[in-house]
Amino acid sequence: MTEILEFPVLLRLIDERSVAFRAAVASAPSLDAQVPTCPEWTLRDLVEHLGGVQRSWAAIVAAGPADARPDVTVSEAPQERAALLAWSAESTEQLLGSLREFGPDRGCWTWWGDSQSPQTSGAVARHQVQEAMVHAYDAQITLGAPRPLPDEAALDGVDEFLSTCCAGTDPWPHEPAAVEYHATEGRSWRLALSADGARATELPVPATGTGQDAAGATLQGTAGELVLALYARIPVNSLKADGDPRLFDLLLAWDPSA
Repeated sequence: MTEILEFPVLLRLIDERSVAFRAAVASAPSLDAQVPTCPEWTLRDLVEHLGGVQRSWAAIVAAGPADARPDVTVSEAPQERAALLAWSAESTEQLLGSLREFGPDRGCWTWWGDSQSPQTSGAVARHQVQEAMVHAYDAQITLGAPRPLPDEAALDGVDEFLSTCCAGTDPWPHEPAAVEYHATEGRSWRLALSADGARATELPVPATGTGQDAAGATLQGTAGELVLALYARIPVNSLKADGDPRLFDLLLAWDPSA
């Protein structure tokens, strides 16, 4: 059975990863440095992006259930470093404040409407852990000092990515296939792809002898490495991969929401 982090843990991780993000930004020689994992952005752009995302989701959660994305206005980010970092901290607190006020079960609009993740504030919190964690890595690698992703957030991150960003009813536009992801920490997931869409399941431990068809491709690494590969921060071929490597290329290029 899939293990999902409890709501208070998600809030703590959003805070911790956002603090780590700002610590990296604060120590950067220049906010104009190009982010190698987001080459179209500078470090300043990255701060504005994450702050805008956190403020937007704070407002979306507060708005409650909606069929369309609520209109959200985000205050302009200041340019001076200290003020920008204060704006970023306010952004995180707005998100956390909204999530604390409404709890994990509040319905709200999300862009992952037909995925395996629910349209709730709890699912928003779960995804925002990944948003803050991956962008903290982006900021750290800009300084040339990337840190491993925290284990508990990374393990949840593999499951969250597959359930939210991949699973759904949009048809897989290629031959049916299955891809498996194996974390060295002892958890594994299978993504089944067909004309009916994509379905993510966590595999039993050990992930053998389940009677399922053999996966077309498998990827093995730490949970943190798997998350970074799923978000295209590190190349798939930097991990242990078996099977047809083209499946990973097709997955990275697939945009179910398009």
